[in-house]
Amino acid sequence: MGLFDKKYCDICGEKIGLLGNRKLEDGNLCKDCAKKLSPWFSERRNSTVEDIKEQLAYREENRGRAAQFRITRTYGESWKVLIDEEHRWFTVTRARDLAEANPDILDFDAITGCRMDIDESRTELTREDADGKEVSYVPPRYEYSYDFDVIISVRHPYFDEMRFRLNDSSVYYEPAAMQQRPMMGQMNSVGRMNTMAAGFDPESNREYRKYREMGDEIRAALLQVMETSRGGGAVQTAPMQQEAPMQQQETFAPAPAAAGPWTCPACGGQNDGKFCEYCGAPRG
Repeated sequence: MGLFDKKYCDICGEKIGLLGNRKLEDGNLCKDCAKKLSPWFSERRNSTVEDIKEQLAYREENRGRAAQFRITRTYGESWKVLIDEEHRWFTVTRARDLAEANPDILDFDAITGCRMDIDESRTELTREDADGKEVSYVPPRYEYSYDFDVIISVRHPYFDEMRFRLNDSSVYYEPAAMQQRPMMGQMNSVGRMNTMAAGFDPESNREYRKYREMGDEIRAALLQVMETSRGGGAVQTAPMQQEAPMQQQETFAPAPAAAGPWTCPACGGQNDGKFCEYCGAPRG
């Protein structure tokens, strides 16, 4: 077939417009059918027509779950983690009408881990000298920006993680001149910035602290759900927001364990610390 030959969707049979083709491994997919796939799915190009048909059948079954979903707990602002304790389901979505949007509804026991990534970028600040030229401060000064991503690791036939951003726009922070640092901070195993050792602490910024705490709350809630689903017990009601940090410490503090390396039961990763550096699960 030539480049500009007419193409038809191998799913619905409709003619595909000039810019509407979504190539499959052995066929073509129109943009309308592609919209029905899971938003977390990223392997379309490596999928066959039969693979896509199977996923669309799953998505129609999922629509029934979405209609039955009863929200008992909500976390987040724009992107929200919604929990249905009655059915032991959860979902991540920006939609208000779940039945119409049809977000993927997962069982509690599909969760294998949860972590937060805090991405830091910096831009050097300059000043205008006596000649009107932009020059660096001495020592250099920087403005820092932060973005907060939550990554939920899951067992699912069509995707293995759900990654979403807590903040709609980057959080900017300019330390005082005496707090400026020359090197970028590093992440620890749960996504926290090791900023104190690097020379300043962005926790003094209200917006930074807000999204960091939001991510901690989501992570704690989902790890609690994960542990509860393994034990078969009831999901505990979430504490009041102002009590969340203390409750998280009480709920997720791991029991004393022997020193030395250990294998994470959730993902199989080899670790030395109290939490799995790959999926965030606590040491058993």
